[in-house]
Amino acid sequence: MSEKIATRAAYGEALVALAEEYPELVVLDADLSGSTMTKGFAKAHPDRFFNIGIAEANMTGIAAGLAACGKKPFTNTFAMFAAGRAFEQVRNSIAYPRLNVKVVGSHGGLSVGEDGATHQCIEDFAIMRAIPNMMVLSPCDGPEMRLAVKALLDYDGPAYLRLGRLAVESVTDGAPGYRFELGKGAVLRDGGDVTVIAAGMMVQMALKAAEALQAEGVSVRVVDMHTIKPLDEALVLRCARETGCIVTTEEHNIIGGLGEAVAACVSAGCPVPVVRHGVEDVFGRSGKAERVLEHFGLSPEGETLLISDANSWSSKNKKPCAGGKCHPCI
Repeated sequence: MSEKIATRAAYGEALVALAEEYPELVVLDADLSGSTMTKGFAKAHPDRFFNIGIAEANMTGIAAGLAACGKKPFTNTFAMFAAGRAFEQVRNSIAYPRLNVKVVGSHGGLSVGEDGATHQCIEDFAIMRAIPNMMVLSPCDGPEMRLAVKALLDYDGPAYLRLGRLAVESVTDGAPGYRFELGKGAVLRDGGDVTVIAAGMMVQMALKAAEALQAEGVSVRVVDMHTIKPLDEALVLRCARETGCIVTTEEHNIIGGLGEAVAACVSAGCPVPVVRHGVEDVFGRSGKAERVLEHFGLSPEGETLLISDANSWSSKNKKPCAGGKCHPCI
């Protein structure tokens, strides 16, 4: 782990760095450029930056019009407003006609901290996953975020990109064999006993948990599933076959997010135990981000305990595979 930077900060840097290469790129913000980190782009390219004000639905409609004229708009606001307040416009004005708009939701998840439950968006993956034509991403660190922004500029279609508020350690730069590709997960750590499939900042926590469990003799594979939709089903099923147990972890409600996507894939293709780690269908709480995450068990310690329990149960109930085909373990 090297650089420590918030994914929202890396996102803002990427917009500025890629502006000359992509002259069609335009950035819209709902009066939050200091928080969404689009302020750098606004300063560098004021003719391509539009502060729409606190009017998220209007911003979304304008972005749709710009996309119809050949621009590559990125809309920016808090995740709560991107997925919540502007839902109808995202669905009908962007996704339905499959326009090339990137909807960016900053401050996603519980790590908003003191802003409290009203602004801790733990439903955005579920909402955006349910919209046809919509791609959903949650990069785990700064280097991955920069690669994601460039990949999205090359991708012709609607997508939702979640940004985080907290600075996080970089884990993808220098990871052996790491390669970023939309719709493809990345194995950051190999293991044979259990697979942890994580998104966003939970990837770092999963890696720390895997390190702790290694000392106990548990071999944990960690997958960075930066693209939640479309899910890398081939990788998920390979992990199910090879380790026989999967734990998903996300800074999101366990309903509708990464966990349910993985569980649906596994149940249809290779039934093995899947434990969904996330927010247990309740609203968040106000407090220091680290304390809030710990309260909901979203910490390296919380992951370590959950992975250990899942592995213990799975080890006692695993059935051997025959002929290369999975046997249900539950």
